[in-house]
Amino acid sequence: MVATALFGAGAFYYSTIEPDWLRVMLAALFVVVIGLTLLMRPLRFGLMAWGTATLALAIWYADDRPLNIRDWAPEYAVLATASRDGRTVHVNHVRDFRYRSESDYTPSYYDAAYALDDLKTVDLVTSYWGGDAIAHVFLSFGFKDGRHLAFSIETRRQKRFAYSTIAGFFHHFELFYVVADERDLIGVRTDIRHERVYLYRLNISSDSRERLFLSYIAQVQKLAVEPEWYNTITDNCTTGILARADATTRVRYDWRILLSGYAAQLAYAHGLLNDQPSFPVLRQESLIRRPRASSIDDRYSEEIRSNLPLADAKP
Repeated sequence: MVATALFGAGAFYYSTIEPDWLRVMLAALFVVVIGLTLLMRPLRFGLMAWGTATLALAIWYADDRPLNIRDWAPEYAVLATASRDGRTVHVNHVRDFRYRSESDYTPSYYDAAYALDDLKTVDLVTSYWGGDAIAHVFLSFGFKDGRHLAFSIETRRQKRFAYSTIAGFFHHFELFYVVADERDLIGVRTDIRHERVYLYRLNISSDSRERLFLSYIAQVQKLAVEPEWYNTITDNCTTGILARADATTRVRYDWRILLSGYAAQLAYAHGLLNDQPSFPVLRQESLIRRPRASSIDDRYSEEIRSNLPLADAKP
């Protein structure tokens, strides 16, 4: 009963119900209802009332559908879409925001075509803003012409909501695949937020690179038509990557994935990174170092890789 009360309160409080006072009222009311079932006598009446309230919660929660039409925060306002024409993938609305500060930026998007035969590399990016246990993890695909297309699995946040890890356990954020230029997705972390950002080359075959890229493309297009809920545990920035890679359940929920700051260490243990140095050495060498006076320009992707130990990808 206590577990039901806590989950129900969280589900209502972190729901997308409007106005906000109604969310709070429903959360409090549900706790009161469950509390009253504890006082009912005989006990079977209390259990029946608890079961009815739990069933009603389950029906409402299952019927609470994600949407693509809300008042989104600007960075999540435009969904990318994608299509395939033979060996060429077309991506619309590649995000390319130009940041002056975290809150001062110029929104920008472009459309681009990528030849699968030119897909050359996949890089794993980990970005830390605090300690070592938690990081934001995403992938960037490199092509022979020097272009890079980055994919980041994030919460699609409404303007009225701040980010919350706890809220992500409930139906609060839709799932969002940011499809962006590295100037945007990595640049805001290295040059604007000044986070610790590491970039590792994934040591996977050309067939694996293509399957992974197409899996991302398929999911991007699917979310444009069928939105999904984000979940802090089951569908987040790291478990989502492994879902795209068709990893086993055991790997997807390894502690080094749930504590995402250790995701690169797990990749190293599975032979997916350059294994010539030890991991501590590789990690130290893979830190992107940016002078404070540098600017984010068209050579950004080349500049951040200029001093990194990037091994050649498998043929």
